[in-house]
Amino acid sequence: MYKNILVPVLFDEDHDTEASYRAAKTLADKDAKFTVMHVLEAVPVYAMSHVPADAMIAAREEIESRLEETAAKLPGSERVLTSGNAGHRIVEYAEQHNIDCIIVASHRPGFGDYFLGSTAAKVVRHSKSAVHVIR
Repeated sequence: MYKNILVPVLFDEDHDTEASYRAAKTLADKDAKFTVMHVLEAVPVYAMSHVPADAMIAAREEIESRLEETAAKLPGSERVLTSGNAGHRIVEYAEQHNIDCIIVASHRPGFGDYFLGSTAAKVVRHSKSAVHVIR
């Protein structure tokens, strides 16, 4: 079983966070540590000039609130809010924090995923940790 589990979450209807939490609990050692992470995708520079600063602050506060709310469903978990490319940040965080298991939810791949790749696919390909994909 695993001692240090990372559960990236995305706040949309296509990803089953509850299933990820159930898997994390099932795969965890008795004294396992859980980290719930959300990655804010970077807003392109050309778009930033059209978005009011207070809207960005409000959006971040909303995400922080949702992260706190969902992470409470995995008792004792640490919360991490970061930004950047989700696939890269998840793998990077896992390497820096000795994560031994990543539980990532995935949607059914569409045509575009075959060219661009989904976050789950990037994590599976590049992570040195075990990765469990939840659909």
